Amino acid sequence: MAPGMDERARTLLKALVERYIADGQPVGSRTLSRASGLELSPATIRNVMADLEDLGLIASPHTSAGRIPTPRGYRVFVDTMLTARPLDIHQPPPEMAGVREQLQPDQPQRVIAQAAQLLSNLSHFVGVVTAPRRAAVFHQIEFLRLAERRVLVILVSSDGDVQNRVIFTARDYTQGELVEATTLLNSQYAGLGLDDVRERLRTEVDSLRDEIGLLMKAAVRADGDMLGERTGEQVVVSGERNLLGVQDFGNDMGALRKMFDLFERKTELMRLLENSSRAEGVRIYIGGESGVVPHEELSVVTAPYEVDGRVVGTLGVIGPTRMAYDRMIQLVDITSRLVGHALSVK
Repeated sequence: MAPGMDERARTLLKALVERYIADGQPVGSRTLSRASGLELSPATIRNVMADLEDLGLIASPHTSAGRIPTPRGYRVFVDTMLTARPLDIHQPPPEMAGVREQLQPDQPQRVIAQAAQLLSNLSHFVGVVTAPRRAAVFHQIEFLRLAERRVLVILVSSDGDVQNRVIFTARDYTQGELVEATTLLNSQYAGLGLDDVRERLRTEVDSLRDEIGLLMKAAVRADGDMLGERTGEQVVVSGERNLLGVQDFGNDMGALRKMFDLFERKTELMRLLENSSRAEGVRIYIGGESGVVPHEELSVVTAPYEVDGRVVGTLGVIGPTRMAYDRMIQLVDITSRLVGHALSVK
């Protein structure tokens, strides 16, 4: 509960936010009296609204005597007044009944693209989904001497993908030394994730000959670059043009340009979604809380999705702060589970 709020103020704030989300019009004391169900005089309601305004939870647009929620007001509403309903992916709410049918097991990129479009279509806002991260795993590695201090690293990943990279070494190696390093690396580290290899190299490199240890470290760095290129996260965005129809900021072309630039470059959006993947369950950023979305009137609702018990990506909806948060939470939650299910089916 926000400081300085009693139960009456909470009831009125909840009614005001719900009413504003429903019709998008500033809420006056008479409307609020009917919506809240409280038997209070208009004067009493105006006093409570003044208190809520002093707390920074509601504001009065200069064109109207009514009040609208501020981002802080939405935050209090979301954190303390929404009731989360348990979801069953086998029996989704009626308005989301088509989600399961549209997210059938398929190629990962197709599932991700379908999920982004589905989030956009059902929310009428912007759907965003990161492609699943695949674990960087060694299967086989080979070194070939090209010239003095130049070595070709050939990496075969666990899914059969082959990558090549030339590395420059601190000293020259004979092909015999490279064969020795190849044999050692494959026998001790094949089948391990890249992070596991790095950790073991930190503890085991002292027991190896210096030159072999240095070569192996250089190889791991190169493999990390190659696997990073191959498995580098991508984000799929769908429904950007839906924001043009949102009355709250459809005429703010400066903010919309920044927003479309964000969708086009995607780097900052990836950072936001990556941060969200570390949280459990649905996460909500309201207004400027994300530090990424360039508009105080936009909110982001995200959730991570899992494959075989491991978080591999994030998805979400970007829309106006005036959104039906309970419905967006359900939509994002159930879509994250269905995406994980579709990607887990072998």
